[in-house]
Amino acid sequence: MKKEKLLVAAIQNGTVIDHIPTEKLFSVAAMLRLDEIATPVTLGNNLPSATLGSKGVIKISDRFFSEEELSRIAILAPNVHLNVIREFEVVEKRPIPLPENIVGLVRCPNSKCITNHEPMRTHFLVVDSDTEILQCKYCGRKIHPSQIELL
Repeated sequence: MKKEKLLVAAIQNGTVIDHIPTEKLFSVAAMLRLDEIATPVTLGNNLPSATLGSKGVIKISDRFFSEEELSRIAILAPNVHLNVIREFEVVEKRPIPLPENIVGLVRCPNSKCITNHEPMRTHFLVVDSDTEILQCKYCGRKIHPSQIELL
């Protein structure tokens, strides 16, 4: 059987964020501030995917993410896949689901919400994970993915 050529080079140590919807790749890259990273970064977009049709991939050498950073990624692009690489081997592989509770990461668009007037953290509940609709715990405002503004 003939091996196909890899479209994106392997990394020795670091993180691969895979199965990113193509329309969300550059939003995720901007949120992660990849332009400020000194180690090698590879962005691949419109790569073939059996599940998505086409997908985006981000490979970052020598960089690993905190749970808060992973939650931010999931808010922008739920159910992407995280692969942690050490010595060219995948040591962790898992989806990054949208968290059920999102605390201090998303701004409430309701100008009358208490979180926009008092020094307190925002708190959203995921009403529908399929459509990614969030609801503010304080004012009850429901927001769609297009309205999400990260703090």
